[in-house]
Amino acid sequence: MADKIFVWLGNDYTHYCLSHALQEKIDCELYGITEITSRPKEFFENQKIIDFKKIWFFHDHIQMKKSNPDLEYLSKFEEKYKIELWKLVLNERIFLYFKEFHDFSYKEILNILEQECRLFESILDKIKPDFLLTKLPSLHHQELFYEMCKNTGVKVLALNYTILGKHSMISKEQSRLDFIEELDDIEEGQNKDWDQLQKKIKEFDLTHSLKNKVIKSDSGKKESAMALKDFLFNFDSNNIKTHYTYYGRTKTKVLLNYFKEFIKTKYRKRFINNNLLKEIKFSNPFIYYPLHMEMERALLISAPFYTNQIEIIKNIAKSLPINYRLIVKEHPAQVKRSWRSISKYKEIMEIPNIILLHPDFSNDILYKNSQATITISGSAGFEASAYGKPVITFVDTNYSILPTVHTLNDIKELPQLIKKIIFQKCVPSHFEAFINLLQKNISQFDWPEFLLKIDNEFFYGGNFHDVKISEEKMKKFLKENKKVLSNFAEEHVNKIKLYKANNKI
Repeated sequence: MADKIFVWLGNDYTHYCLSHALQEKIDCELYGITEITSRPKEFFENQKIIDFKKIWFFHDHIQMKKSNPDLEYLSKFEEKYKIELWKLVLNERIFLYFKEFHDFSYKEILNILEQECRLFESILDKIKPDFLLTKLPSLHHQELFYEMCKNTGVKVLALNYTILGKHSMISKEQSRLDFIEELDDIEEGQNKDWDQLQKKIKEFDLTHSLKNKVIKSDSGKKESAMALKDFLFNFDSNNIKTHYTYYGRTKTKVLLNYFKEFIKTKYRKRFINNNLLKEIKFSNPFIYYPLHMEMERALLISAPFYTNQIEIIKNIAKSLPINYRLIVKEHPAQVKRSWRSISKYKEIMEIPNIILLHPDFSNDILYKNSQATITISGSAGFEASAYGKPVITFVDTNYSILPTVHTLNDIKELPQLIKKIIFQKCVPSHFEAFINLLQKNISQFDWPEFLLKIDNEFFYGGNFHDVKISEEKMKKFLKENKKVLSNFAEEHVNKIKLYKANNKI
């Protein structure tokens, strides 16, 4: 019997392309759901490239309602699927952060949530899929469906960036490698020293890979001009009526917001350049805290109770030994969110035992000279481990199996935990063993690079996504990337076989 594979067809089209290569390799029934806007919808309605049994259009099922939400249904849903719904919706950037377009009310949020729950229940009841192929969710409704699948026995293959750059990972969860529980389960290292391990890590520089995508993706003036032209002359007001993520986004409001954010970015960058330190003398021992980019999955979904980084920083500062300083550095990719408000930078700088560094300051220097690194859930903890430094995280990560990585369970324990780890000795062989483990579990698929190709081919370098897609253009793209996608699909096939062999996920 053919496997039923349900595919979350993201707006970046990665999983659409994957589905094309996958159907050529295995006998399966393909089903999908997509959140695309009105202009590319025509392509998905009429496409014959992939034999989907059915594609659901997410926003067709979610409408603005004035009736009261069915709280009894939602309460039973929570119990049935073991999902904390408020934790999801109160970390949704659309509801809480982008209020310049539409300020969602209590009733609106719960009505949207109820419709999402009913839609996803009906899909799972009707299809009963064996596998879900998706990217690791970044929005609440994606996470909702993802958790529903995990909790009902659907085997999940989630694509995500990996801490080894130029590769990706296909796994059930971000915080845990599939089928591996302990570091002892893997081969010992070959006794490389820290310098050799750092060199090895730099061959897979994730930070550079992602930074490269940020720089390349909307830096072209020609692409930006073409995107603006398409937006001005082909703006589809239907999205405002049918897509709650577009509520209030009139052409005028979008343009005004664009220019407002442009000016804000310039103004904030001037403050950063004038006030955040670019040089420093390490006269005191210090703990390093790299700021997370906001608003992203790493906080909103992976660490839902630790989204206020200012409070996190204050708590770390309170927990330091008296002769220590806390060094905080801005994330270079925060430019994609117009940097942080100047008031937040000032609030950090006003704390006496904190030093705030410029985003261009070298991470390598900080890792080498620090006594430890603290991060909520980011890759900085992994990078610090490559320098033999102990790490504290606020949630579990896939590198949490390292003996020098400690997950904080209670904020009141932070002072003692810091005192404990600054004297901890790190062993290179442990880190090397973890690298060996990662290399056995990562995909060769360079997702950031593939996304750049898609952005450049279809979305004016990533500047505008509500575009018409022609079948001819898609066929051409699939042909040009056939080898990459074939290898990517084969990795999914192997993963499916592995899950079947282990009879678990």
